Amino acid sequence: MTFSRKLFALYPLISLLCFDATAVASTKPVDEQSSRPFIKEMVRQHKFDKTELEEVFAKARIHQSILDAIARPAEGKPWHEYRPIFLNEPRIDGGIKFWNDNALILQKASKKYGVPPEIIVAIIGVETRYGRHKGTFPVIDSLSTLAFAYPPRSKFFRGELKQFLLMAREEKLDPTEQLGSYAGAMGMPQFISSSFRRYAVDFDGDGTRDLWNNTSDVIGSVANYFKRHGWQKDEPVVDRVQVKGNGYTRLIKRGLEPEWTPKQLQRYGVKLPSKRSSKAKGTLLELDTGTSKPEYWVGWENFYVITRYNHSAHYSMAVYQLGEQIRKLR
Repeated sequence: MTFSRKLFALYPLISLLCFDATAVASTKPVDEQSSRPFIKEMVRQHKFDKTELEEVFAKARIHQSILDAIARPAEGKPWHEYRPIFLNEPRIDGGIKFWNDNALILQKASKKYGVPPEIIVAIIGVETRYGRHKGTFPVIDSLSTLAFAYPPRSKFFRGELKQFLLMAREEKLDPTEQLGSYAGAMGMPQFISSSFRRYAVDFDGDGTRDLWNNTSDVIGSVANYFKRHGWQKDEPVVDRVQVKGNGYTRLIKRGLEPEWTPKQLQRYGVKLPSKRSSKAKGTLLELDTGTSKPEYWVGWENFYVITRYNHSAHYSMAVYQLGEQIRKLR
C-alpha cells in the first residue's frame, strides 16, 4: 500500500484500503483523446508496442465508483470511529493465526530487516485482512480512471499508470488481468506500482516477486519497505503521554515528521512515561476519543516510518495498536 508521501498529499496518501467493486456502478470506456498522448509517450520513452497498448486501453473502463471512493477516505473519520475498524476481535484473531502460520518466515524477515513481526503482520492485517480482501478492481481500470478522469491527482496517477505498465512487462504479467484496490494498490500488502518496482523482493528465491499469493514475498517486501524508509531496530514507536498547561498545544498539528527532543517536549508540558534518548525526536499527536478528554501520544521516528506506508496518523496508530494486541495475545 506500499506507499509514497506524494500519493497521500490528497487525503493524505490516498487510503489504499480495498474498496469493494462488487457494488455495480456506472462505467464508460477510456477516452481515446486522453489515452492517445499517454500511449505515444510510452512508445517513445519506453519502447512499448503501440498496437498492444491500444488493445490494453480498449479494454479499460472508467469507474464512477472509484471517483466516489477517493472522495471519502477512511482516514477522514475521527479516531474513536476509525479505531474499531481495525482493532476488533476478528482482525486480532486473524493476525495471531497469520503469525502462527508464517512464524519462520516472519522470524527470518525480522532478523534480516530489523522490523518486528507484529508490525509486518499488522500492516497486512490492516491492508487486506491477511490477504482476504486484496481488491476486485482491474488495476488498469483504477489507474486509468484516476489518471484520465480525476484532475486533482491526474499527474500522480499518470505516473503510477506508467509504473504499472513497466512493472507488468518486467514481471511478465498481463496488465488487464491484475486486480487491486480502487487506488491501484496491489496484493496482500497493497503496494502501489512504484512501490512494487522499488521495494518488492523475491524473498523465497523462486525467481518471481508475487505479492498476491506468495506469503514469503509479501512478508519480505513489507519488511524491506520499512527498512528502506529508515526503520530503527529495537527503537520505540509511540508513547502514551500526559500533558499539562497550554504550551503543548503549540506542538499539535505541526505535521507527522518528528522534530521535538524529549527535553523540548517536556518543556512544553508533555510528560513522558519513560526515559528516552536525548537524541530521539518525536511529534505530539492528539486523538479524538469522542469525549471531552482526547488521548495524547508522542510518535517517534519509527512511527513516522509507518506513516510512509500511509500518510495518516490514524492509520499508523491503528497498525501499531493492532500489532501490539496480536503480540500480547499470541
